[in-house]
Amino acid sequence: MRIILHGGAGGIPGEPAPRQAVMDDAADAGASESDPLSAVETAVRVLESDRRFNAGVGGAVQSDGVVRTDAGVMLSDRQVGAAAGMEGVEHAVSVARAVLEETPHVLLTGDPAVEFAADAGVETGVDLFTDETRERWENADAPDGSPSEHLAWLADRFGGSTSDPTAEAGDGFLPANEETSASSGRSAHDVRLPGHDTVGAVATDGETFASATSTGGRWFALAGRVGDVPQVGSGFYASPAGGASTTGAGEDIARVTLARRAVGHLERGCDAQTAADLAIEEFGELTGSSAGIILLDDEGFGSAYNSDGMQTSTASN
Repeated sequence: MRIILHGGAGGIPGEPAPRQAVMDDAADAGASESDPLSAVETAVRVLESDRRFNAGVGGAVQSDGVVRTDAGVMLSDRQVGAAAGMEGVEHAVSVARAVLEETPHVLLTGDPAVEFAADAGVETGVDLFTDETRERWENADAPDGSPSEHLAWLADRFGGSTSDPTAEAGDGFLPANEETSASSGRSAHDVRLPGHDTVGAVATDGETFASATSTGGRWFALAGRVGDVPQVGSGFYASPAGGASTTGAGEDIARVTLARRAVGHLERGCDAQTAADLAIEEFGELTGSSAGIILLDDEGFGSAYNSDGMQTSTASN
């Protein structure tokens, strides 16, 4: 089994060494599985359970104060499963796998997806807040009221970097002790969270490819927002040529179907690294936004990003 995974593109994380250690453990755990789908699920579940990553525990909070998780999985024979907008579900990747294996559908959302998760044996009702995310939310002065009131509140909060939506476009992680910039309007608490977004993995046993991506979304998104992650061809994709998982500015990733674009380069004969480089170059030219991608083909691994950083890990067994 060969596997590559990412911990999200964005700024330079504040805990790079511990995060890398978790990712390396996740990659090793995935590589020890007997099939590619189990490999990506196992690896992603490790990251969903770690507060350092924006998936599962520690995920971003939407405008109504709820953490909702999304995930998607795909095999190279184009079997697909995805789930979105799930409150209290730590292991969204396992729900996506259950959608693939147990339903005739591609995507389930919201409360019915949570009910399905429970029936499928995936734990629900999990508190996905950490001390850091709870404090940040409590300091956000979020409004009650209608979606239009939420939209007015989030207008200067959603966007910018993935973990700090109040940042200027292109800003990345700032250390906890860095003084707040008067021009940026960021609070000291805003800059304590590491710049990262989404987790994902791609694996192969030499015959089948599997891709998986999971996320807690974007901070201060409108309640009910679903980004690129559970959208086939945007956050994840696999074909007989290989598989991809993406991370970054979700709306723009969805607009250009970044994962499908990258796998298309594999199908046209590019190796994994060339395909990753081309896809990110095209993405930047089309959108002006930041993203990252990992790819796997028959020959090797590929990864590329145009943000400040993106940690990856690989393993073979």
